[in-house]
Amino acid sequence: MRLSRLRASAFTMTGFLILAITQVTPAEPGGRDIGSRLELFVDNYLIGRLDGTRLTLQHPQPAEVALKFDRPWEGVAVGYVTVIKDTDRYRMYYRGMPDNNAPDLTDIESTCYAESRDGVAWTKPNLGLYEVQGTRDNNVILAHSPPSSHNFSPFVDTRPGAPPVERYKALALGKGGLLAFASADGIRWKKLQDSPVITRGEFDSQNVGFWSEMEGCYLCYFRTWRNNTRWISRTTSKDFLRWTDPVDMTFGDAPPEHLYTNQTHPYSRAPHIYIATAARFMPGKRVLTDAQLRAAGIDLKSWLKDDCSEVVLLTSRGGSRYDRTFMEAFLRPGPDPRNWVSRTNYPALNVVQTGPLEMSLYVQRDNGQATHHLQRYTLRLDGFASVNAPYAGGEMVTKPFTFTGKELLLNYATSAAGGIRVEIQDESGKPISGRALSDCPEMAGDEIDRAVSWKGGSDVSPLAGKPVRLRFAMKDADLYSIRFR
Repeated sequence: MRLSRLRASAFTMTGFLILAITQVTPAEPGGRDIGSRLELFVDNYLIGRLDGTRLTLQHPQPAEVALKFDRPWEGVAVGYVTVIKDTDRYRMYYRGMPDNNAPDLTDIESTCYAESRDGVAWTKPNLGLYEVQGTRDNNVILAHSPPSSHNFSPFVDTRPGAPPVERYKALALGKGGLLAFASADGIRWKKLQDSPVITRGEFDSQNVGFWSEMEGCYLCYFRTWRNNTRWISRTTSKDFLRWTDPVDMTFGDAPPEHLYTNQTHPYSRAPHIYIATAARFMPGKRVLTDAQLRAAGIDLKSWLKDDCSEVVLLTSRGGSRYDRTFMEAFLRPGPDPRNWVSRTNYPALNVVQTGPLEMSLYVQRDNGQATHHLQRYTLRLDGFASVNAPYAGGEMVTKPFTFTGKELLLNYATSAAGGIRVEIQDESGKPISGRALSDCPEMAGDEIDRAVSWKGGSDVSPLAGKPVRLRFAMKDADLYSIRFR
């Protein structure tokens, strides 16, 4: 890549010195326009250069058991969970399937429902809508509609002008393809038409849909096959009934892997970025010994022993491309042998905010076993990944961009010994007077929305609309996201 200039600079931050060789790339015409939207550091969209820093994958931390699948109509083969944060409550949908060896699964499959006020404590309301397993005293919202309960996956329709009677929509397997459903309350559902709306695909996995504010259309991501590998394809629609021909997603230079579920969804705080917490499936990779299987109470003849799986993180900014910035596991199976079996560790659709500083991911554990349950995991807000600097320090310089706003806000964390300082440069890489690194007091701490200040204050509105770069000098620190307010 041709360089417009090379610059050497030295800076100090509370007892350490870095000599940074700054390689400045030519400005893209006009730069990227990020407006006042939140930008996550989950890919290289804004990153122009990393010197002594690196883009680092974060990892969800285990919390409590969110839900036990202990009702007679739920059972060991519960699957394809969806969690929605919906105004004053959280809604959860999942397949009930007590026996995955039954001759006719459609006779025993149902769609179950749970809800929560905080995303932590969940209840299963007795809805009385269907008689299942000899009782109406259950939390079933769809039954006796084979095979739609196999992978019923709903979402809140945020399309402007969507009618209230169709505030909730869903896609689910039907004869010949995916059927479209709608609901006014998220509990009582009806088919929008008898014939399938999407017909080209495998559809036996979770088929996820949503309205894309960025692309101005409905999207559906679903599993297909390519070169004997489980793949992901997508299709688009303006009205949820007529869909385009599916297009295979691309993954850049990443090696092909079996991705069983994709769980693609717009991140609530930055809906122009799609987060995908996919299930990476390793067919034929047996990990447990016979002794471990016996100790875990798993039948040595069970198909559970033959494979393993875990969660990986993908992102997309629209179109038919995923960024596989990180090939490492987002969430590993862990030390419990019961989670080294086939088709366990599958994540629920959607990562949802569950507190002012926290978001939650829900993951199925102990698949196919009597202890099968859904566990909650937590991350800091925006904390999928970060630009990380070690104790020795380093820099990150962005690509040129334009913005709208008055203050620059950082979501960051440092050690007590660490810190961050910020410089605003013009598009060629020259520090702007009054906004140089030497004008920025060091910031240390752990905050979601910290306004950056320089000697002249925090107001950066005179630079709004002009192409700029940001230079971050960091020590023992993580930078998760930025935005202009």
